[in-house]
Amino acid sequence: VPCGGPRSPRRGAAGCPPAAQVRAAFLRFFQERHGHRRLPSAPVRPRGDPRLLFVNAGMNQFKPIFLGTVHPRSELAQHRRVVNSQKCVRAGGKHNDLEDVGRDTYHHTFFEMLGNWSFGDYFKEEACSMAWELLTEVYEIPRDRLYVTYFGGDSALGLSADEECRDVWLRLGVPASHVLPFPLKDNFWEMGDIGPCGPCTEIHYDHVGGGRNAAALVNQGSPDVVEIWNLVFMQYSREVEGNLLPLPQHHVDTGMGLERLVTVLQNKRSNYDTDLFTPILDAIHKGCRAPRYQGLVGSADIGRVNMAYRVVADHVRTLCVCITDGIYPGFSGAELVLRRILRRAVRFCSEVLQAPPGLLASLVPTVVEVLGDAYPELTKNADQIMDIINENEVAFLSSLERGRRIIERTVQQMEPATSFPGEVAWSLYGNLGFPLDLIDLMLEEKGISLDSAAFNALALEDAKRKAGDPQAAQPENMNTHLDVHSLAQLRSSNVPATDDSPKYAYTLGQQGQYEFSPCQATVLMLYRNQCLQKEVGAGQHCGVILDRTNFYAEQGGQDSDQGYMMRLGQQDILFPVESVHLCGGYVIHEVTAVETLRVGDQVQLFVDEAQRLACMTNHTATHLLNFALRHVLGDSTEQRGSHVTAERLRFDFDTKGPVTVEQLQQVEQVVQDIIQRNEVVHMAEVPLTLAREVQGLRAVDEGYPDPVRIVSLGVPVENVLTRHSEAAMQTSVELCCGTHLLQTGSMEDLAIISERQLVKGISRVIAVTGSQAKQAREVGQCLAMEVDSVSLRMKQRSTSISEMQNLSKEVGQLTKVVANTAIPQWQRKELQTILKALQRTANTAIRKLELQQAEKKAQNLLAKHCNQPVIIDTVPADSLSILMKVVNHLCDKSPGTSVLLLSPQASGEVLCACQVSKNCLPAFSAADWAVAVCTQMEGKAGGSHIVAKGSGNAKGMQGALTTALEFAHSKL
Repeated sequence: VPCGGPRSPRRGAAGCPPAAQVRAAFLRFFQERHGHRRLPSAPVRPRGDPRLLFVNAGMNQFKPIFLGTVHPRSELAQHRRVVNSQKCVRAGGKHNDLEDVGRDTYHHTFFEMLGNWSFGDYFKEEACSMAWELLTEVYEIPRDRLYVTYFGGDSALGLSADEECRDVWLRLGVPASHVLPFPLKDNFWEMGDIGPCGPCTEIHYDHVGGGRNAAALVNQGSPDVVEIWNLVFMQYSREVEGNLLPLPQHHVDTGMGLERLVTVLQNKRSNYDTDLFTPILDAIHKGCRAPRYQGLVGSADIGRVNMAYRVVADHVRTLCVCITDGIYPGFSGAELVLRRILRRAVRFCSEVLQAPPGLLASLVPTVVEVLGDAYPELTKNADQIMDIINENEVAFLSSLERGRRIIERTVQQMEPATSFPGEVAWSLYGNLGFPLDLIDLMLEEKGISLDSAAFNALALEDAKRKAGDPQAAQPENMNTHLDVHSLAQLRSSNVPATDDSPKYAYTLGQQGQYEFSPCQATVLMLYRNQCLQKEVGAGQHCGVILDRTNFYAEQGGQDSDQGYMMRLGQQDILFPVESVHLCGGYVIHEVTAVETLRVGDQVQLFVDEAQRLACMTNHTATHLLNFALRHVLGDSTEQRGSHVTAERLRFDFDTKGPVTVEQLQQVEQVVQDIIQRNEVVHMAEVPLTLAREVQGLRAVDEGYPDPVRIVSLGVPVENVLTRHSEAAMQTSVELCCGTHLLQTGSMEDLAIISERQLVKGISRVIAVTGSQAKQAREVGQCLAMEVDSVSLRMKQRSTSISEMQNLSKEVGQLTKVVANTAIPQWQRKELQTILKALQRTANTAIRKLELQQAEKKAQNLLAKHCNQPVIIDTVPADSLSILMKVVNHLCDKSPGTSVLLLSPQASGEVLCACQVSKNCLPAFSAADWAVAVCTQMEGKAGGSHIVAKGSGNAKGMQGALTTALEFAHSKL
């Protein structure tokens, strides 16, 4: 539908525009009328921001622009005005709508954010004018139903009212009675505790209308008057001290929720009544036994049926979008939140809607039908989404059943008038994912309360442990991460971006050794405690910005170089370079100054060659591994992440199940074949648009510079770029800024030493190369020989219990060593299978030998105590297990006899085992008998009314035998 034309989306019963048309009209309006570049939605998995669980706003992908850290050669840096519809998830973290979803008719975990942005281009006048034009002329929303708010100032911060914004609205013809000032909490937007921020103006819609003045209801939480669009004017930066500084460049960031806009344009009062949700709600009704959705809330919603409809409809959209973007239900971070979303949906399906298992996954095709045109990746991944939902639902229903059994068993064992143990509840919640509210509900039904104090103590302990996790987001180094003002100051002072092309300046010598040339550079600026400085004193930690560098800055999953720099003419003074970072095109070297360092100093740079070569080797190995996995597991295998260090490489990828031993061997073989062929690694910089046309190109979701570097294995880059060339389909071709080997032979070897599933559908492999790979194989062979030795001795079938026990212990120790030692993963899996079978064989043999020994001892005792009602005696036995078997065997042969046996050990300990005849119950208790006897020997015992066991000290054994006899006589 052309924007602004005679067929514009119109309001009204007959002409309510479908949601897809509303979305398209927004995008076309800014693209065609106002010259915005239309961008696709970023995935909901945040890129390069460990503090975010999900992308929760349209602006997330543009943060590097707002912060000034965007690389000047990247695509992102070229944007001036853009528009898109961004997939957003608000569940967990600062913005968490999860528990509100379903209770009302407007909260969602997944929503679409329509947005337009200006990066240093237009500002308040144009932003307000475009918004007003779109709403009133394209969407034809009556002007008298719209109210606008602006920032009314804040005296504490020394900020005056945003009268510039107010005057823009008045010039656009908005009545003064509809232009309203509001304080900081309503009309001042901040990215976080520090960073870019600014006043905002919001546009609100009055659902009632009819000529009334609804100004008093704006920002009052009224369902009749709702905010539909927020226009943020980023013009300040909040500093660490809390003060505000003007930003060097002004930006506009607007966001309008599609669901809320469609509700307005389709004349509805609930988002769930629009065509974004009605097809899903209809599909739920068809798949369950509940009555049709009626839109009821609160006390009117009997049995929470309507709430369940809303929960399931919302959550299945979130599941589809997250799984498509690589976030799968799991056990930490965003994956844990998604697991809770899925389990919440499953519970409402089964408990409230009375739906059979599988309903949730059956809704996926409907979600794809509603959202697939806007987000084609959903269509492509529909089958995978359904499989993951079904697998997780089955696992959850199984956990629920197990949890219910544990609760029942715990309640039966509890003493009267006691609270349910907090540690059991915590185990159910943490290990089985059993919902806390369901634990409360089940206990409430039984009239039992939870020991909340114990539970909360465990929760607090867990939170503290997670807070101290080294994987948690680390605070940024104040000397290596340039702030927005320093970046602007560098640019305004014409300090050029660092030329880091010398990092690729290395050659392969005639003897096969890599030669790294030193690089001479000039100190352009020093950075310390968020301030640019011309001089840094001895002993101070700082960031050094040079005109050129041969150091590799941490990026693309590869660790930064280390090394040192020295001033020309001062060969004896080394400035160690601890890490290297890239920020806004500037390479910052983290250095501790051993002497005063000044701007203008000439320095020579020396990279730690061993560390660099190890990183190069492992980065090239990562590319080989990526290719080999795709070759063995299929073309659908996609990279999900990687990390390259000097010690090892880590690679995460999509998989439909655990990788088998045979597949691991095949992957290693593919890599080793390429190593043996000593393929040339071709690298070249090409225009990004040209690179993206390469068939079979492997690229991850991240911003690439333009031009971009292509790394091609064995095939020259110019051949890969030839039109219609399929060369890249047969080898590894990736976009990559990393440093690589020049020929694959230098790698020598690769061994995958670990493979595990992170979550359902994503596997992680860890591999080592060169001498480490060789060592892993040698250790693997040694362990295989040890396993063979144990296996051979096991086959000889010893008749000695102690020998078999020693063999069993050896198997257990070998199992631990195999699990924790760096050896090829395929070999680890093979050895673990053998060891598991050996452990079963040993346990069976020990039990058999113990039974034989127990039978023999029992026969001797029966002959000694013929037909006695009570047998009390001492007997040699190697273990409590054998002693118990002797007692059991005696009682089986003589059912009316009660037996207690003691067995003195060489260590000075005395073992005790007893069994009471069922004829003597309940007067005679085995547990009480064992306790009385072992107490006499200063020991402990426990068990049931029928059988019990314990131990004590040999000094009290004679008295214990007397006590045993007296106790038995007193009960019989």
